[in-house]
Amino acid sequence: MKQTYLFPGQGSQFTGMGKALFESNETAKELFRKANEIIGFDIAKVMFEGSEEELKQTRVTQPAIFIHSVIESICMGENFKPDMAAGHSLGEFSALTACGALSFEEGLKLVVERANAMQFACELKPSTMAAILGLSDDKVELVCETAKGIVVAANFNCPGQVVISGEIDAVKDACEKLTLAGAKRTVMLQVGGAFHSPLMEPARERLAKAIAKAEIKTPVCPVYQNCDALPSTDSEIIKQKLIKQLTAPVRWTQTIENMINDGATTFAEIGPGKVLSGLVKKINRQVQLI
Repeated sequence: MKQTYLFPGQGSQFTGMGKALFESNETAKELFRKANEIIGFDIAKVMFEGSEEELKQTRVTQPAIFIHSVIESICMGENFKPDMAAGHSLGEFSALTACGALSFEEGLKLVVERANAMQFACELKPSTMAAILGLSDDKVELVCETAKGIVVAANFNCPGQVVISGEIDAVKDACEKLTLAGAKRTVMLQVGGAFHSPLMEPARERLAKAIAKAEIKTPVCPVYQNCDALPSTDSEIIKQKLIKQLTAPVRWTQTIENMINDGATTFAEIGPGKVLSGLVKKINRQVQLI
């Protein structure tokens, strides 16, 4: 039985996240203090007491989810024995840090830079995302190619659930066309911008400089990365894929399928929420969630 760990991305945050860890574990308290110093404000207070609106801000959401996930993995101690790991979007940084490719400090600094770079890109051009339910991946991609403006398939979350990303008018146009093509529902998402699309190019360029300087070691197990759904252990390849990630789609369905083909039978989600556990069950009902 292979130990397989999954790390969530944006959308899993909630008020009170990480508080139980902080109150029950001295190591967690020390790491939260360290996180506050690195970020420059009391993120622990925002995580424990902040409003839904505060937690939705990209500059807060990304480091908050990373902090929760990585501290939880560290507090597992010897029980954290990964044979393979993966993270959804931001969660890829959590997975790499939990598996030893990045130190807690270096990982958090990269996540803060990523959040700021993405916020910068969002402010350059109004953009958005939408969830498309009930169509095949191929169909969604084909329809996006016919829409007016920049819009692409950004997250392949599970069969019948794809998120598209791009310019606001282009996303709306694509949603209309996808409805005509047979989509059960199209849902505009309350997000700050077009993540995992060509509109994140300014963020990719900025983050690339920080990743190039970062010390990335060989992780203790293969980490399946978003842009190609394949396992990585080589530090230079990990860097290249992390840089590519911001403008490339998250191939989550393919990632889980590849992990199962490579022997994964049980999955554990580390961090806030159970979003990824739900997606795994929709991808393959035979696997066990722990």
